[in-house]
Amino acid sequence: MVAIMTPLGIAVLKSREGVRLKAYLDSAHVPTIGYGHTKGVKLGQVITQAQADAFFADDLASHALPILSCIKVPVADHEQDALISIAFNIGVAGFRGSTFLKRLNAGDRKGCAEAIMMWTKNRELVSRRTAERDQFLTPYSKAAPKARSTDAKPVSAPGAPNPAPSASVPSVSPPAPSGGLLRSAAQAAGGAVRSGLAGFYDLIRTTLARKA
Repeated sequence: MVAIMTPLGIAVLKSREGVRLKAYLDSAHVPTIGYGHTKGVKLGQVITQAQADAFFADDLASHALPILSCIKVPVADHEQDALISIAFNIGVAGFRGSTFLKRLNAGDRKGCAEAIMMWTKNRELVSRRTAERDQFLTPYSKAAPKARSTDAKPVSAPGAPNPAPSASVPSVSPPAPSGGLLRSAAQAAGGAVRSGLAGFYDLIRTTLARKA
């Protein structure tokens, strides 16, 4: 099965939505919980992080699968991630009737990007929509996307290493390991990163398979 979002795209979308484990009223006064989940939510409801991830996987499938069938032109990963992020926010009906979708399907990517900015019904959405437009326009090889355009830094890809802190005292470098040791270390590091993400992506794949 082809992934509907990249790991980076999922991380960016979750950052845009934010997670709250206790139900609250959103800006439209709709009871909401987790990563923007609204179906069957009641005020006072409390969930775990695992439940929030499950709701997110279900909501992602219910938004992504219908809108991807509306896109009639090939799209790159960064474009698809941006479009799904927008659909997650404006809904499937809004996406299907949007000017930006019409322009995209007509091959007008610049016009599509401009029309994305039509979806700013309140000031709070401007920075998110600007970031989604920039994500649509910018390949990941050039720049990682921000959750919002006003953020100081882009969202880090899952498993991306943090810069090592500078040492306060000099250290002696050990002898360079052999190629075999390097490969073993890389495999071990990769396994550690993957193990932290595998459960969540398995959840998404299971949800997509159930809805297919």
